[in-house]
Amino acid sequence: MRTDDFWAVIDRATADRPASPDEVAKRAAAELAGRDPAEIVAWARHLDKVMSASGKEDLWAAAYLINGGCSDDGFDHFRGWLIANGRDVLARAVRDPDSLADLPAVRSAATSGAVFEAEEVLTIAQMAHQQATGEDLPPSDAPPGRPDAAMLWDFDDEEEMQRRLPRLSSLFLEPPD
Repeated sequence: MRTDDFWAVIDRATADRPASPDEVAKRAAAELAGRDPAEIVAWARHLDKVMSASGKEDLWAAAYLINGGCSDDGFDHFRGWLIANGRDVLARAVRDPDSLADLPAVRSAATSGAVFEAEEVLTIAQMAHQQATGEDLPPSDAPPGRPDAAMLWDFDDEEEMQRRLPRLSSLFLEPPD
């Protein structure tokens, strides 16, 4: 599956009106369910590639800062939320995680405490394959699309966080006394 084809499914799922990640997942799964099962599997494998390409340490740090902590699964679910926001948002966040400070929802989360996770977006292909065939999606042999948590820099080191993610730090960290 081509990258443009993968993102076209997400684009159509978000067309017409802003949608919650759950709505995006349901719409995308419904569209994919009408396709040949091989296309659904190809979409799932492309999602594996997107997850791998977005599995960056500083993006995980941004998720940790924004969500007030972030486990392995939490990082995956955060990237699900990014995917639901579209190709441009995800690409910009991968290139420059600090650019997430430009998103109104993220800026608002600094005071509201909102958490951004969308596990359901990561299950689009499974839902579609189940709807289309009545069977589970064949398992992927792709490695987890994230760095080893034991090898990450210390996300609780506020000085390092401010150095790497200055704009997000100014939103989410207490100013020093």
